Amino acid sequence: MAYEIERKFLVDISKIDTLDEGYIIKQGYIETTNKTTVRVRIRDQNAFLTIKGENNGIKRLEFEYEIPLDDANVMLEKLCLKSVIDKTRYELKVGNHVWEIDIFHGINKGLIVAEIELNDENETFDIPDWVTKEVTSERKYHNSNLILNPYSQW
Repeated sequence: MAYEIERKFLVDISKIDTLDEGYIIKQGYIETTNKTTVRVRIRDQNAFLTIKGENNGIKRLEFEYEIPLDDANVMLEKLCLKSVIDKTRYELKVGNHVWEIDIFHGINKGLIVAEIELNDENETFDIPDWVTKEVTSERKYHNSNLILNPYSQW
């Protein structure tokens, strides 16, 4: 069984010296009737279908499968909610962990979030000085919620 253990933080981008080359992510969500999330993601020229369970603190079930790019494009157009998430993701190694920094575009422009995936809920990690606030438990920062309530409308 696969689990995602993740924490999410806001970022002061002016405190980051340099970011290596990032990659473009476009993702959408298929509406569900329970607390399961079904995501279609295109990362550069690769596509993935991800199913995530309900959050239990910072932990939840996660299953991810690579799918054909053409299928992902059709799913984004025909099956997903009409809004999509557009962002550029950068990876920065800090201590023993890799932080993923997402700079959002489109309807979520101006939002910059960093995520760190952990192996254990109680795992310790270095918090860089560019982190401003933890928002792990604030649902409005979840990508699936940014589709329905974009950052530009806050």
